[in-house]
Amino acid sequence: MNTLDEHTLQFVREHRQDDVRELMLSARRWPQVDVRQACVQIAAWQRARQKLPSWAANDAIRYPEQLSMEQCSSELTARYKGEVARRHLLASGEGRTEATRRMADLTGGFGVDATMLAQSLSPCRLTFVERSPELCDLARHNLPLLGVDRADVLCTDCEQALARLPRQYLLFLDPARRDQHGGRTYAIADCTPDVARLLTSLRERCDVLMLKLSPMLDLSAALRELQGVGEVHVVSVDGECKELLLIIKGSAASPAQDTTPLAGERGEAYVCVNLSDRHPRQTFVFTHAEERQAACPYTTTLRRYLYEPNASVLKAGAYKCVAQRYSLEKLHPSSHLYTADTLVADFPGRCFEVVASSDFAKRKLKALLAGLSKANLSVRNFPLGVAELRRRLHLGEGGDDYLFATTLADGQHALVRCRKTP
Repeated sequence: MNTLDEHTLQFVREHRQDDVRELMLSARRWPQVDVRQACVQIAAWQRARQKLPSWAANDAIRYPEQLSMEQCSSELTARYKGEVARRHLLASGEGRTEATRRMADLTGGFGVDATMLAQSLSPCRLTFVERSPELCDLARHNLPLLGVDRADVLCTDCEQALARLPRQYLLFLDPARRDQHGGRTYAIADCTPDVARLLTSLRERCDVLMLKLSPMLDLSAALRELQGVGEVHVVSVDGECKELLLIIKGSAASPAQDTTPLAGERGEAYVCVNLSDRHPRQTFVFTHAEERQAACPYTTTLRRYLYEPNASVLKAGAYKCVAQRYSLEKLHPSSHLYTADTLVADFPGRCFEVVASSDFAKRKLKALLAGLSKANLSVRNFPLGVAELRRRLHLGEGGDDYLFATTLADGQHALVRCRKTP
C-alpha cells in the first residue's frame, strides 16, 4: 500500500464526491498531490458507500485498486456469513474457549469477509492469509480500525500457510475465479486454490470449513467433488444470486459437536436466502430428499395470485417443495411460476395479483394490452427473449404493470398481466 501523505489525504477528503475522471484530467492543478492514488481512494470510497457503508463511514479506511473492490463481498453478504459462523459456534456447545477460538481466512483479499467473520466469533484470533503485499498492508492498516485487534497477517499463499497453521475453529476460503488471462472460471478445479485437492488437509485443520463459491457453479458437481457438505447457502441480494456458501464439518471437530445444525438426517440442507437493505429477509430451507418426495400439482388455470420464487430458490432447485410448502399450483414443470387464490405473506419471492391472461391470438392480446404503453416484462419458459417480445408488443420499459410470458401445463404459451401486491 502506497503511503498517502497529508496533502493527498486532505485532497481525498475534499474531493471524494467529485468525478474522478475530471480530477485526473486536472491533475496538474495540484502538484503536491499524488492525484492518481487519491483517485483510487476516491473511486473506491464512492463504491464503498453502497457496498460497504460502515467502512465508508470511517475516514481512516484505505482501499485497494478497482479489481479488488469489484471482487470483494458486500457488507450485506459478509455480515450474513458472520451470522452463519456464529450460529455454528453456538451450536457446538457451551462455546469455544477463547484460547481455541481461532479462525483463518486463507484467501484474504480486501478483508471484508475476514473482518465480519472475526467480529462474529469475537473474541477470536484471526490469521489473515493473502499473496498480495499491497492487500496485506491494507489489512494491517484496516483491521484494527474495524475492531479486529487480534490478527496475524501472513503474506503467503494458501497452501504454505495451511502447512503450518495450528488447529482452527473456522477456516474460510474464497477461491479466485479468474484464470491467468483474467477470464472467469466456474469449476472448482479451475479456481485458485483447488479446494477439492486440498479438502483433506483443510478439514484436518478445523472444526468448520466455509467455502465461498461462484453462483454460476454447478451445485451437483460441487457436491460430488466435495465430501462432507452439511449446508449449502444460496445467497441473493435484492433478487440477484451473488454467492454459494458450503459448510463442511472439519475432521478436528469432536463427534458430539453438531457443526451442521440445519442438515438433520436427510442429507445436506439448502438454505435459500434473499438479503436486502430495503425489504425483509426471505429464507427458505429444504433438503433434496424433501424436493424428490414433494407432490407438485400443475395447472392451466391462472388463479388470483402469481408467484415467482427468488433467484436463490431457483438456483437451489426447490421447484416442487416450494409449491407443496405454500399450497401452490405450478404452471409448467419448466416455467417455475406458481399460482393460488390465497395470498402467501411469507413466500420466498415476489407475489403479483393477476389482472388478466391471454394466449397469443391477436384479438385476445389486443384486449390484454389495452391502454398499456410500457410494462415490466419477464420471460419464463418461452420461445422469445425479452427484447424481441417487447418489440413485437410495442411496449416500453417500466411502469406499474408486470407481464409474464410463459408456458402452461398443457404446452400453451400465455401472457399474464399483473400488478405487484403491496
